[in-house]
Amino acid sequence: MTDTLLLLVPIAAEHKALLLQRFRVIEALDSSARAAAIAAHAADIDFVLTNGAVGFTAAEIATLPRLRLLAAQGAGYENLDIAAARAAGVPVCNGAGTNDDCVADHTLALLLASVRALPQQGAALRAGQWRDALPLYPGFTGRRLGIIGLGAIGLKIASRAAAFGMRIGYHNRRPRDAAGSATWFDSPASLAAWADDLVVATPGGAGTRHIVDTAVLAALGAGGHVVNIARGSCVDTAALAAALRSGLIAGAALDVYESEPHPPQDLVDLPNVILTPHVAGWSPQSIHATVENFIANVDALQRGEPLPTPL
Repeated sequence: MTDTLLLLVPIAAEHKALLLQRFRVIEALDSSARAAAIAAHAADIDFVLTNGAVGFTAAEIATLPRLRLLAAQGAGYENLDIAAARAAGVPVCNGAGTNDDCVADHTLALLLASVRALPQQGAALRAGQWRDALPLYPGFTGRRLGIIGLGAIGLKIASRAAAFGMRIGYHNRRPRDAAGSATWFDSPASLAAWADDLVVATPGGAGTRHIVDTAVLAALGAGGHVVNIARGSCVDTAALAAALRSGLIAGAALDVYESEPHPPQDLVDLPNVILTPHVAGWSPQSIHATVENFIANVDALQRGEPLPTPL
């Protein structure tokens, strides 16, 4: 009998084909389709593939008697009820490591574009302004980058930024041996006071909600730029909008928002904000890797071996 997979996240046809080779796939990409799929197929579902934003609840877990694995597509898992899964004897895994390079690349692209004001300079040129009429924007050598959350992705961001000649600081709950020459700070505010620019790369959840707030933005100061590729909840949107409008900081570049999937209305009209639609971890290579990683976890489960990327 073919195992049944409940797929709650959109996947391009070329990558979905990998799943269709192995599973009977029930695709449910919105709340109504999800409820209908669970109601109709609860007795048949063996695996669930979701992501941190879409999640999976305790009530849903309780309705699936055959559930053998709950999986998050990417690294995030903040809306998966892991405790309920464990209580039901269901292992949980994520896609740790599958899109780290893609996220780090996108982060540097956002930081470069924000600090060098690439959208603003392009708009000025289209409006007939030449370089002599424009401000000078800073280069990167010697600039100080603060990273909130020096995990696997944070470390890749740090190595890329160091290649541009930036100095690196970070805030974690405790110093990391893997940080090398990067400087540890015991709070986001102390890191921001040292930094010229701030990247948010910490996991989401209640513990990091609004970890970047008015106080952190004020500490960063008038020349500072904020990049968020973590979770929208990590940055106080209203505080960020006020800081950008008042000149408290210079700019921001965001791939994630508190209002997802809707654009952040407080920010969309600001010329010193760059917005991308939560695509930092999306590339053909990374999506292919997430699907292969999910299949590898299923294979390990079926062989009775430890999962490659357990939670």
